[in-house]
Amino acid sequence: MVIIKEAVGKKMLKAFRDFPDTLHAGKDYYVPELKMDELNMYLPEKNGAFEYCDAKFFLAYREDRIVGRILGILVKAANEKYGTKTVRFSRIEFIDDLEVSGALLGAVEDWAKSLGMTEVTGPHGFSDLDKEGMQVVGFGEVPLEITYNNPAYYPEHMEKHGYTKEVDWVEYQIAMPDPNDESFLRIKRIADIALKRNNLELLKFNKIRDLKPYIAQIFDLLNTCYKDLFGYVPLSDRQANDYLNSFTMLLNPDYAKFIIDKNDKLVAFGLAAPWLAGAFKRSKGKLFPLGFIPILHAKTHGDRLVLYLVAVHPDYQASGIVAPLITNICEAALKNGIKVTETGPELEKNTKVQQLWKGFDRTQHKRRRCYIKHIG
Repeated sequence: MVIIKEAVGKKMLKAFRDFPDTLHAGKDYYVPELKMDELNMYLPEKNGAFEYCDAKFFLAYREDRIVGRILGILVKAANEKYGTKTVRFSRIEFIDDLEVSGALLGAVEDWAKSLGMTEVTGPHGFSDLDKEGMQVVGFGEVPLEITYNNPAYYPEHMEKHGYTKEVDWVEYQIAMPDPNDESFLRIKRIADIALKRNNLELLKFNKIRDLKPYIAQIFDLLNTCYKDLFGYVPLSDRQANDYLNSFTMLLNPDYAKFIIDKNDKLVAFGLAAPWLAGAFKRSKGKLFPLGFIPILHAKTHGDRLVLYLVAVHPDYQASGIVAPLITNICEAALKNGIKVTETGPELEKNTKVQQLWKGFDRTQHKRRRCYIKHIG
């Protein structure tokens, strides 16, 4: 028999957070969250999303042992923006048992019905910068720290419980180009022309703290560029600061490229970081007392890069200024011995972002899915 309990209080929330460590222990695909950041996501006093979100944390028990978890999120701002009556689910984890997964999803569905909602969708998060999408293709590939990395039985359970595809994200693996290859040199020439033609300047940073004058503009630009993407809700100033604090330690200034206009206004940026999943695994998600050491080492070593975010102001999206971002990130990667780049999840119909890597040797190797169920 499966018993569902709402997780309340720090002790139960820590059990909620730590359950995947037990469930996926020893699995190559599993990358633990940074423990402190993950717990902060659950707490209204730490997570600015609670300004417009409500959340319920559910644990599934069998014989007093935790066998699953799920987070239900009511994003009121999203429902207002899109005219929907939706509850999202997130952080879903469960043993390979249909009774368990059904009980977890049922708990969120019942909560949604009690609120007068008519559909449940997920995995989705508090915001578009949260992890989203259940892996459905690419289970044997190298895992990323910025994505869910679930076992293959998860999507099978979703379908058996009546959930269908709402939207997919795709991911690409890109081989770093030869710096002397003619196609790469052509992109570099386009990059130089695009900057001069539009009277723009590419900024490079020696230290992440040098980004500070542009921090507010980063999130303003994200809100402008991402506003029409699936499920996107503008980030508040408080959320922006939350994410900034989480990202700062992970970024390497070599891979932070900004483009400004003559008025020092940010019009485009690209943020990438060395692959950190291996470091997260070695640290077991704990920064202290010594967990930060493998993470700091990974920031400047390794042969794989992960593309986090790219944004270009709509007024410049046809101007070619994405070329300077891409070529400069590539040059930094090549200088540092990077051989492969992994993109984060890209909406399958977002052809603009997928065109960024046109002309590169790329393979679409992973796919993630957001499911939906109408509960009317």
